[in-house]
Amino acid sequence: MTRPRLFDTHIIVWMFEGNERMPMTARTEVNRRDGPAYYSAASMWEIATKVRIGKLRLRGVSLLDLPAALAALQVEGLPVLPEHGLRAGLLPGDHRDPFDRMLAAQALALGAVLVSVDPVFDAWGVARIG
Repeated sequence: MTRPRLFDTHIIVWMFEGNERMPMTARTEVNRRDGPAYYSAASMWEIATKVRIGKLRLRGVSLLDLPAALAALQVEGLPVLPEHGLRAGLLPGDHRDPFDRMLAAQALALGAVLVSVDPVFDAWGVARIG
């Protein structure tokens, strides 16, 4: 069975922008249609927050159409569950980004590979491709 994939927030944004910074390994994972693929509700929160405060301008998809656009790519939404919150809060270290902590916790809980270029996840033992 294919290991589940969880897409980091920047990968989701890059999916619709055609961003050239996305490494070929991540691009391959985005284009795969076998096995389960997820995006986190936390990523939707992060994207919406960044759009609201002006730190992000989505290209290629409107904010409210983002979940449907991901579903069309066979990427399912993953809710934030209480056990994810507990696990995120208990991750060691002083990294304070709550979105990164949640994605790490969800990837660990699912036994998923996190598709991300961010090495912060390595310290938490998260399997990462990017």
